[in-house]
Amino acid sequence: MKTFDDTTRSGSVYLDDGTELPFSTAAFDAGPLRLLRPGQRVNLVLTDDKITYVTLSTFPVPGSAK
Repeated sequence: MKTFDDTTRSGSVYLDDGTELPFSTAAFDAGPLRLLRPGQRVNLVLTDDKITYVTLSTFPVPGSAK
């Protein structure tokens, strides 16, 4: 995770290839988190190249195998 604004609950992440992608309040609110810190590893759900779900790398994402 690159940035997170706890007031707007939005921010940006670096993908493994170095690409930076923003995420919206809706993507953050879709997950179980209350805050993030820069540098945390996260799991994402991308829909049409847009982040729609953000959670910590230790938490499951919707639709993932158990």
